[in-house]
Amino acid sequence: MGSVERIRNVAKRVAKWHRAGYQMIVVPSAMSGETNRLLALAKEVDGNPSPRELDMIASTGEQVSVGLLVIALQAEGVDAVSFCGWQVPIKTDTAYTKARITHIDDRRVRAELAQRKVVVITGFQGVTEDGHITTLGRGGSDTQAVAVAAALKADECLIYTDVDAVYTTDPRVEPDARPLGSVTFEEMLEMASLGSKILQIRSVEFAGKYKVPTRVLTSFSDPMIPIAEEAKSGTLITFEEDENVEQAIISGIAFSRDEAKLSVRGVPDRPGIAYAILGPVAKANIDVDMIIQNVGVGGTTDFSFTVHRNDMQRALDVLKNEVQPVIHAGEVTGDAKVAKVSAVGIGMRSHVGVAALMFETLSKEGINIQMISTSEIKISVVIEDKYMELAVRALHRAFELDKESA
Repeated sequence: MGSVERIRNVAKRVAKWHRAGYQMIVVPSAMSGETNRLLALAKEVDGNPSPRELDMIASTGEQVSVGLLVIALQAEGVDAVSFCGWQVPIKTDTAYTKARITHIDDRRVRAELAQRKVVVITGFQGVTEDGHITTLGRGGSDTQAVAVAAALKADECLIYTDVDAVYTTDPRVEPDARPLGSVTFEEMLEMASLGSKILQIRSVEFAGKYKVPTRVLTSFSDPMIPIAEEAKSGTLITFEEDENVEQAIISGIAFSRDEAKLSVRGVPDRPGIAYAILGPVAKANIDVDMIIQNVGVGGTTDFSFTVHRNDMQRALDVLKNEVQPVIHAGEVTGDAKVAKVSAVGIGMRSHVGVAALMFETLSKEGINIQMISTSEIKISVVIEDKYMELAVRALHRAFELDKESA
C-alpha cells in the first residue's frame, strides 16, 4: 500500500481471486510512512500525548487505505465496500496504542459477502465496548487479518508482505539464507517473538489458537500470477510437523537488536523477591523477556532481565524509584548495547547436542554469552550487540541452514 500504483496492483490481485469465485475480505495497512507521519504530528503538538488521542489520530491512516482500495476495486469492475473497525465492529480492550481484540461481530461482513461483495476492513484498529477507537500496536494489521479470518472461519489467510517467504534468517545479514516452504506455528511463534519481523507475534498466536491456515507471500509479485501458482508460493504456516522434520534440527536463526538488559545487584535472597522486582515493572505495562538470577554474597543475589530497548529508561525509573528503596537493593544498571540471537526448530525435540554446538560456535568466534534462555524448540542467548551479525552468520553455517534439506 505504498503508493496509488501499489494500491491498483492490490486491487488487480483481489479482483483476480474474486472473479475465480472466492469470497474475499481484505485487511490493508496504512500507506507507507503514513502512521509515522501522523504520530509525529501529534508529538509536535505535545511531547507526551494522550494514548487515546494517539489512537484517534493513527487510525485515520487505514481509513484512507480502505477507501482508496475500494475505489480501485470498483474501477476493476468489482463490487466492494469498506468498513472501519468500529463499523464491523471489532471489539477490543481499553489498552490504547496496543489493544487486544476481544470479540468480532461477523454478521455485517457476512451479509455483504452474501451479496458477492469484496469487504475491505481497516487493519490495526478496533473499538472498545464504550465506543472509543483503539489501535493494536505496530504490525496490528496482520493480527486483525488473522482475527477476522478466524471469526469468519476462512479457508486460508494470505499475508502479503515485502518479502517472498519466511527465510532461515534475514537475507540482509546472511546472503545464503534460504526460503522455507513451510514452518510450524510453534516455530513461527518463536521466530516472531524472538525478533523475526515478518509477522507480528499476536497474529501468529491468533492463527495457532484458532487453527487458521496462514501463508506468507510477497506483495511485489505480478498481481496476475495464476491462482494455482500463487496459492502454493511463499511459506505456509502449518499445524502439524512435517513428516521429514527429523532431517531439520533447526529451522532458522532469529535475532533482535531491540533488547536492553537491566540488572539489580545485592538483592536480598528471600522468597517473593522476584515479584517484588518484576511486579512494579509489570504494572508499568513493560514486557519482560529473559530473566536470570545469580547467587551473590552475604545472603544476596543479582537479578537481571531484558526488556524492549524503548522501555529501558522507564524500567530503570521504576527500579530506582519503586523497587530499590523498598527491597534495599544495591546498584541498578541498564545496558542497551545487547542483542538476542536464537536458534529455533522443532527438530530439537528429537536431537541432542544443539545447545553444545551453539555455544561452541559462539566460543570459536570469541563471543561472550551474557544470558541464556531455552524452551523445547529454541535456545536464545544475549550477547554484545556488535557481535550480533557475526553470531547469526556463524550459527547459520554451523547448523547447515545454507544447504537444502534432503
